[in-house]
Amino acid sequence: MPTLKDAAVGQTVTVKKLNGEGAVKRRIMDMGITKGVNIYVRKVAPLGDPVEVTVRGYELSLRKADAEMIETV
Repeated sequence: MPTLKDAAVGQTVTVKKLNGEGAVKRRIMDMGITKGVNIYVRKVAPLGDPVEVTVRGYELSLRKADAEMIETV
């Protein structure tokens, strides 16, 4: 399954599913990342961590480990 970590810079992806358990999943959902929302990948740091994205009109930086939990279409 492709994840947000695999998305290229400049690409817009749609969230298919959130993996993870308990507090980690809740934290991702609290940031506005829920099933069906579009995420635009703005840039990726040179070593791949963090990933900068635009979600619901605001900018957000995600750790690579968190981006890996977000399955996309």
